[in-house]
Amino acid sequence: MKEKLLVEFSKIFGGDGQAELFFSPGRVNLIGEHTDYNGGHVFPCALTIGTYGVVRKRADRKLRLYSMNFSGTGIWETSLDELTPCPEDRWTNYPKGVLWALQEKGYEVPFGFDLLVYGNIPNGSGLSSSASLEVLIGTIAKKFYGLDMLTMEEIAKIGQYSENHYNGVNCGIMDQFAVAMGKKNHAIYLDTATLEYEYAPLELGDARIVIACSNKKRGLADSAYNTRRSECETALQELQQVVKVDTLGDLSEEEFEQYKDAIKDPVRVRRARHAVYENQRTRKAAEALKKGDLAEFGRLMNESHVSLRDDYEVTGIELDTLAETAWEQPGVIGSRMTGAGFGGCTVSIVKNDAIDAFIENVGRKYESVIGYAADFYVVEAGDGARRLSK
Repeated sequence: MKEKLLVEFSKIFGGDGQAELFFSPGRVNLIGEHTDYNGGHVFPCALTIGTYGVVRKRADRKLRLYSMNFSGTGIWETSLDELTPCPEDRWTNYPKGVLWALQEKGYEVPFGFDLLVYGNIPNGSGLSSSASLEVLIGTIAKKFYGLDMLTMEEIAKIGQYSENHYNGVNCGIMDQFAVAMGKKNHAIYLDTATLEYEYAPLELGDARIVIACSNKKRGLADSAYNTRRSECETALQELQQVVKVDTLGDLSEEEFEQYKDAIKDPVRVRRARHAVYENQRTRKAAEALKKGDLAEFGRLMNESHVSLRDDYEVTGIELDTLAETAWEQPGVIGSRMTGAGFGGCTVSIVKNDAIDAFIENVGRKYESVIGYAADFYVVEAGDGARRLSK
């Protein structure tokens, strides 16, 4: 892969002697969905698939950006002095956004670069191709601009800041944090309110993580994501009239049941109930994994999907078909949608000897119901963003 990327860079930009190679993973969230902006816990892991970047410094302030995934659009050229978001600039808004955010935060970005990127994360799948690209650019900037004071945690925050304020998506911190802070064969139990975290060994024994991509594309900025976030914010304000809390994640299930009548709209009650119960499910799931209780972990994954389907209403027929068919298969420990929803992927934990039959059976049922095929990926938890040796 490395050699192929360097050859392609040389073909596109000419000469690769000074080019450097970087990698930034995708991520999958095992449980804890739509909790990250509600002050709750999440439980993601970085993946061994992600975004590669071959990059070379320039002597001027030009940026020349090329994606092997969108090769038909050729080289996008802009300048560090022209960093304004533009829908027509498509994927390049993510690198531009990070460089803009660095300057907004007072960091020196004195020269441009030529960049070739290649991602093997399914685009629009909910496995954080955008966060992967943002953290890739932050990691490159740390090295190129001598920003040694930037920790990987701060790079994650800058990625989130750029997505919020440059690309207009009101995302939480989880995606960028998992991409930046990933650790091989571990998941990250992260408190999104405080950014306190701990690594939990992802010891699945004779099972693996299988991701099913629905191939229903979803544009996060255009989806109901911001609506759900607003509904939760309003529900929190209503609860704060009767109980002292800073976030929905501060509430136990019992406290929510005690005070939920303060929420004036039944839809907002359901949204808040999901946020509260999902946070508690994530706590229990992390404990189950520490004890090696995979059966309990899987049960909580299944419960999570039901809550996302019924209370948060972000699944849809594609994700429901994948998850509900998965539950019927032998050897499946747990399965749920992952990511923002409205398309994207499910994540399942499946016994090794059942994986082939799982992919065949779930794939067949999905295509018969939806009319087109899903794609399946058997993945492992990997390290976070980093520079690669050539």
